[in-house]
Amino acid sequence: MAGFGPLLDLLTEVPDPRRAQGKIYSLPHVLLFSILAIVTGCNSSRGIVTFIDVHRRRLNEAFGLTWRRAPAHTAIRYILQRLDPAAVEASFRRHAALLQAARATSGQGSIALDGKTLRGSFDNFRDRAAAQMLSAFATDTALVLAHIDIAEKSNEIPAA
Repeated sequence: MAGFGPLLDLLTEVPDPRRAQGKIYSLPHVLLFSILAIVTGCNSSRGIVTFIDVHRRRLNEAFGLTWRRAPAHTAIRYILQRLDPAAVEASFRRHAALLQAARATSGQGSIALDGKTLRGSFDNFRDRAAAQMLSAFATDTALVLAHIDIAEKSNEIPAA
């Protein structure tokens, strides 16, 4: 699928945590399919496997793969847990920069800031306050630029 080509190319730069014998499924495709599964509402390694199982034939056809079955949920969990977070973030930042450059319009852009309290984040047992997050969006390209935790209870202005 041509639309995912640049992202797949960037995901090939993420170091693979598996031994050579354990590389039955290509890392960039496992990562891309995990992202697609999460975007569609999956929230576990079993959900990712279910997504791949349901769409395996279409994914094989679209990406030129020959997967006979989805990876086991333990394999998905192993891969995702052992990834280098800095390498993954660097790949996503490069991808965002490419998207920003491709969609940016001439002239000045604008950034929208939005503060939210994360639902279900209050911890009564540890008497911890609800987590607050500040997000920045590029309005001309509809890209999320950043998320930052707001450490203390205040309005979003000091964090911005």
